[in-house]
Amino acid sequence: MTDNHQSGLHFARRAMDTLAELVGCPAEGITGIRPNNDGWVVEVEVLEVERVPETSDVLATYEVEIDNDGEIVEFRRLRRYLRTQTEGV
Repeated sequence: MTDNHQSGLHFARRAMDTLAELVGCPAEGITGIRPNNDGWVVEVEVLEVERVPETSDVLATYEVEIDNDGEIVEFRRLRRYLRTQTEGV
């Protein structure tokens, strides 16, 4: 793995943790990462509403832009969905 990819992965994990703190909901994982001109764009899945049964949990996908120092520049929610919803299946 190149240094650029390692730093991207490190920054993505840090962005996921920081996003969870900012929105006050636990992050479930990183679903996408790509470089841009000024750093990285990371997609993070967040558990917004925990319900019983677990299949009715409400999750959200957030897009997080981070700069080359790993700091969040911007974030926005792209979509909300139930855990049982799938795309393109």
